[in-house]
Amino acid sequence: MSHCTACGKPLTIEIDPEEEEEEEEDDEFNAVGVAGGNVVPDSVELQCGCYFHWECLLDSYEMLRCPYCSKDILSHTSSGQEQILCNLTNEGGRQEGLDILPILKEESYLKTFPEERKCRAMLEFCAEGDVGAILDLLNDDQDEDFSLDGNAEGAARPIDVLRYQDPTGSLSTGLHIAISDGHEEVAWLLLLLASNLEPQSFPAEILQAAETLGARREDQTGKVDIRVLEDSNHRTAENLAHHLGGKWDSWVSRLHPIQDGVLPIM
Repeated sequence: MSHCTACGKPLTIEIDPEEEEEEEEDDEFNAVGVAGGNVVPDSVELQCGCYFHWECLLDSYEMLRCPYCSKDILSHTSSGQEQILCNLTNEGGRQEGLDILPILKEESYLKTFPEERKCRAMLEFCAEGDVGAILDLLNDDQDEDFSLDGNAEGAARPIDVLRYQDPTGSLSTGLHIAISDGHEEVAWLLLLLASNLEPQSFPAEILQAAETLGARREDQTGKVDIRVLEDSNHRTAENLAHHLGGKWDSWVSRLHPIQDGVLPIM
């Protein structure tokens, strides 16, 4: 199949020359060997045999059937986990048997709630441990008239980027996710920006790094302390850290400094 079943156009896509130059400055030819470097493969082959451009599939995908032939494209792993397998061909090459169900679910959710796109990007950055990306996103929110406690001009409803809880992922906050994925620096950053934890509880190197990066706590009056937010299992991020143990034991202990020689109750 050489054409998309949705739009009827060839299974290629034009790449902005400036973007391509940033990604591969030294390449004379693109992935399909066309001089000039702006046309690359863009093909998603579903198990039913239908082909789509990636964006065409995202635009037309609904539930668990092919948007063109309506055949069931859902399958299951040996452990019973749902998956949608495809053969994906793009500028990076060909990937066979790729499970795209998580991406399709995420994109379907964002179609319904587009105002949450930045919040969900925030959770992704927390999972990756990308402090720089988190700060860039928060700074972008401020530039676009988003405040850190989520009031955006013209927004459908208030969105709190820092305290957002994933409705599709056990109501986890970014702090839950950072702890679950082992990113201590992100956990400290979120406590700095979205809690009332005393400055003396933070490691000196964390405060110094935050100052260097321009990360400062705003007035927390009237805002929920991220430490009290619970996931669907009624666990705060601190509960989760205590459960995981290991390096998180010392992290938890810093949240409850010893006062007057008395150990805190946890």
